[in-house]
Amino acid sequence: MPLTMAKAGETNIIKKVGGKEEARRFLEKLGFVTGGEVTVVSELGGNMIVNVKESRVAINKDMANKIMI
Repeated sequence: MPLTMAKAGETNIIKKVGGKEEARRFLEKLGFVTGGEVTVVSELGGNMIVNVKESRVAINKDMANKIMI
């Protein structure tokens, strides 16, 4: 399921990062890699703040839909 369906406070394992090559590379540089942990801190209108690799990152709904957990 996409990251947008995760609940706040839930820790999940990233199964796949989809999208075009450029989008995948961008997300990987932020720390969204297959097998990594991601925790949703908050969600507002589909835009999310998540903890990934001990960093807090804000991503929009389109990017969050490319991250499968």
